[in-house]
Amino acid sequence: MLGKKGVFVFLAVVFLVSGVGFCQSVEDNWDDFLHYTAIGRLDLAVGFAQAIIDSEPDPLEVLSLSESNPNGYRILLKMHAASEELKEVSDKILGIIEQGRFIRRTDPKIIIQEIKRLSTTIRGRIAAEQRLKNAGDYAIPYMLSAMADPTRKNEFANITGALPKVGRAAIRPLVAALQMDNVGVKGEVIKALGAIGYAESLGYLKYVVENDESDILRQLAGKAIEKIDASAAKAPAAILLFTLGENYYDHAESVGAAADYDTANIWFWDADARGLVRQEVDKRYFNELMAMRSCEWALKANADTSSAISLWLAAFFKAEASGLAQPAYFGEGHADAMTYATTAGPEYLHEGLERALGDKDAYVSLGLVEALAANAGEQSLLYRIGTQQPLAAALSFEDRMVRYSAGIAIGQAGPNADFVGSKLIIGNLAEAIGEDGTGELGKELADVYALRAVSVMLKLVQTRNHVVDVSQARDALIKATADSRSEMQVLSAEVLARLSSPDAQRAIADAAIVESNSHAVRVAVFGSLAISAKLNARQLTEAQVDAIYGLISSDATDPELRSAAASAYGALNLPSKRVKDLILDQARR
Repeated sequence: MLGKKGVFVFLAVVFLVSGVGFCQSVEDNWDDFLHYTAIGRLDLAVGFAQAIIDSEPDPLEVLSLSESNPNGYRILLKMHAASEELKEVSDKILGIIEQGRFIRRTDPKIIIQEIKRLSTTIRGRIAAEQRLKNAGDYAIPYMLSAMADPTRKNEFANITGALPKVGRAAIRPLVAALQMDNVGVKGEVIKALGAIGYAESLGYLKYVVENDESDILRQLAGKAIEKIDASAAKAPAAILLFTLGENYYDHAESVGAAADYDTANIWFWDADARGLVRQEVDKRYFNELMAMRSCEWALKANADTSSAISLWLAAFFKAEASGLAQPAYFGEGHADAMTYATTAGPEYLHEGLERALGDKDAYVSLGLVEALAANAGEQSLLYRIGTQQPLAAALSFEDRMVRYSAGIAIGQAGPNADFVGSKLIIGNLAEAIGEDGTGELGKELADVYALRAVSVMLKLVQTRNHVVDVSQARDALIKATADSRSEMQVLSAEVLARLSSPDAQRAIADAAIVESNSHAVRVAVFGSLAISAKLNARQLTEAQVDAIYGLISSDATDPELRSAAASAYGALNLPSKRVKDLILDQARR
């Protein structure tokens, strides 16, 4: 047993270990964390790391500690990658450091100080240029504001000299700033874009060449284009801007947002405030939103740039696929992608669909197919782009929802001529009505597709369409007459009624006779049996005829059901003996 002294020592050790970091500064905990990590006492290192996290430190302070001890920062990175014991706490500390970096690079006070520092000593200017480069696009509004300030003319040359040194991160706010009316500052923005030298600027610079009222600015923009890519001087602004939109849509590295953060900025020019406005958006749909912005500028440059409309629609659907809410700058009441798509003409939808199918993008493809289904006729649905018919190609797309929707769209339009892939229409419709909700679609969606598909089949047989052979779906339709969904039973029977097949007519009769079906279903299906009999004559078995006769002759049969059965019975045009028996059976003895 431990004596009193032993107990005291034991408790003191427990207190020391469990209270790691207690009342220590962030710097002390940081040093102890690195020390115990370096000597392999990871059990103690975890405690000091957690103490840093629990103290909710100033991210700038933790950033400063990591920068003052590069070797310690490397240890932190190593533990995050290699140590299961320290992975979680290391991840949290790295997050605090990144937060510190973000605060430092975006803090307006620091940016403004660095802009002023450009006009101090040579050393001060060099350091300020580096800090402004680190600030990236966040620095641009303050730099432009200082350049436009008439009281800071003595700083103008130093700021304009630093502007292109911010680098590629400056392009998005600078091209947005080309909408300003300050000729002097705008000229420097154009020069800076030329000096930065990325193709991302070309469309906006060419827009200046084509539209600006100032001869000087048009000339400067032309020179900037020559500096970036002389061959682009011959291309219209609309094409250059559309190409930029494609690069965003395709997530090209050349236009990607900085990898360091989960958000990115979209920049706008506020004419009233005469300054840049920043909208922060989630990086998961940044590229799609920028693709839309680029297409909007392409249409401003030339309203006849139809490809920009197609790409804009595809990008909007792609942005929606992220599952994120519409960005704040869309404003309240902004319509969704489907609203714009159904408003657009089939030409734009087909071009967007061709792109989406090539990308194997199911969400975008489905949206565009559904838009075509909503507003296009047969001629429009089978629109050709070169040798391709995008909607016909969608019939064999790997995603079943796209296939089903394409089959429904074309089937409901009632094609009047065969085309490559036309045989796939009925295959997709049959597959759709066979969906039972246990697969990848889920019950609700499977029900929607099944009912849409069988409704299209009904329209096809009613119009006696000669392109889509609905009889190829006979087996699926027969199965559907025994479906748990009453609407499916009724609609399937209506379709089968118009198919010349003994199996079809007998399936209808079975659905009408069986007592487990609801009263409403049986009445409706007897109506389909009457239609089948009129169109295809009697093809029932004797047992089925006897069962129908039994319903009619029984006083216990519901009057409505009895009447429906009698109508079907009469349409079967049975031998007179049957009718004689029915009459005599009811006669009073």
